[in-house]
Amino acid sequence: MNHSLIINRLAPAQPCLLCGAFSHDGIWCKACDTDLPRLSPAHCPVCARPSPLAATCGRCLQRAPGFDHTVAAFAYAFPVDKLIQAVKFSEQLALVNQLAEALVQRITTRPDGIVAMPLHPLRLRERGFNQSLLLAQQLAKQLGIPLLRDACERTRNTTPQSTLPWQQRGKNMRKAFACSADLSGQHIAIVDDVMTTGASIEALAQTLRRAGASQISAWVIARTLPHQGF
Repeated sequence: MNHSLIINRLAPAQPCLLCGAFSHDGIWCKACDTDLPRLSPAHCPVCARPSPLAATCGRCLQRAPGFDHTVAAFAYAFPVDKLIQAVKFSEQLALVNQLAEALVQRITTRPDGIVAMPLHPLRLRERGFNQSLLLAQQLAKQLGIPLLRDACERTRNTTPQSTLPWQQRGKNMRKAFACSADLSGQHIAIVDDVMTTGASIEALAQTLRRAGASQISAWVIARTLPHQGF
């Protein structure tokens, strides 16, 4: 019996958040974990949209985004959508570690630094925390990669992206960020909870490029798929 299995069996059982069955496996049980909507391997390596044979999609070939690569653990579908909303709007912060762990399992490259999607100070004051920063902290800790906590800031208090039609989201994020760090020649990973149109990550990636970053990855918990309105 391996060491991790012994630890799991010694850990106190708790009700699975998703099905209610008692489990030693964390916030949700192994059976529910198996059923979570993990992102299909057949997706574009740049933007993570569905793509046959995991080839770069036509959209990215026609107009390459400001970031080079996307890693997403899940499709933004039930129950992952509810888990992310519970973190963001109901302060269920205990979910952060397990969501971050699911993303860690998909990461195969080691950037020079990690940047969390910034919140504007007014939004941060309202919410009390930045869920992307909490995720980034866990990823930095688990992967041993520096978290560039103060490198970037949101300079405009933009309208929440989720309230806008996707066609307006790119315009909403223009000149929304600033970067004070010298990132010359560095590979930077942007951490966010969800990618829908990619407009927020695109805007932050352009800011990082101007600061000298030579390669940019997007790390997100979930990717909204085309049939979900994108």
